[in-house]
Amino acid sequence: MKIGMIGLSEGNGHPFSFSAIFNGYSDDGFAHSDWPVIHDYLKLRSPEDFGIGDAKVTHAWTQDPEITKKLCAASLIENPVDNPQDMMGQVDVVIVARDDYETHYELAMPFLKAGLPVFIDKPLTVDERELGEFIPYLKSGKLMTCGGMRYAPELDEARDTFADYGEVPLIRAAVLNGWEKYGIHMIDAALNLTAARPVAVTALKAPHESMAIEMDDGSLFQVDALGTAPKTIRLEIFGRNKVSRHDLYDNFTMFRRALILFMEMIETGQPPILVEDTVIAMKTLIAGRRTLKSGQKEMLQDVIA
Repeated sequence: MKIGMIGLSEGNGHPFSFSAIFNGYSDDGFAHSDWPVIHDYLKLRSPEDFGIGDAKVTHAWTQDPEITKKLCAASLIENPVDNPQDMMGQVDVVIVARDDYETHYELAMPFLKAGLPVFIDKPLTVDERELGEFIPYLKSGKLMTCGGMRYAPELDEARDTFADYGEVPLIRAAVLNGWEKYGIHMIDAALNLTAARPVAVTALKAPHESMAIEMDDGSLFQVDALGTAPKTIRLEIFGRNKVSRHDLYDNFTMFRRALILFMEMIETGQPPILVEDTVIAMKTLIAGRRTLKSGQKEMLQDVIA
């Protein structure tokens, strides 16, 4: 299975990490890649951790030919291309590994319309019209998107034993950077824990983007996007019977798990994430954008897609 990798967006090395998960990597290439953090965690993995079935990233494009060369050298990709459309007819699958959601529709839709399965990096979109047009592809098992924290190994025990917490009146998350790009990580992490689902979002008064998310069971999910901060990706669960705190840092494992599920979706045609959950996550992001502007509670039911 031939994969086309599309990137890059500022501050986001997912084209390098995702490609390495499939292909393995070159020490020398990564040493010149400008992504030492990714190189460091790749070096901690055993050779058996690399590769997913017979899939390989064979083609790559970024908007900068020099970065494309570095990506190909670091992650053992044979074919740099000058334009994303050059991959058409050359690859079986496309991964849009950019977190600048403004480009997702334009980059992904030609491949989806051509019938290719596509994985789109988080967040899928914060545009209602685009979300509506993506939904049929989510339903047909041609499109997958998520924040990697949905599959964080640090949450495995909490997911497996969530009933032991009893009633959970509060889940609280803190993450570096902003709501629009990093809020989705915490939303997806929480939605993969609890059966409760968001119904409304209110921006709180704070020196950063702080969201109070009302859930349909009456509980509260609070997300604080701290902006510029030391690396912080933390989720706390406050149950009547149990309380726990989780720092989510194992990027390799969470990304690998997501990509394995994407490959399984291609084989089965079945979405690995409930379409309703993907749509709810995007509507929560959109409602958060609205409340930051309005200062009022924003209902998910008012987000039309």
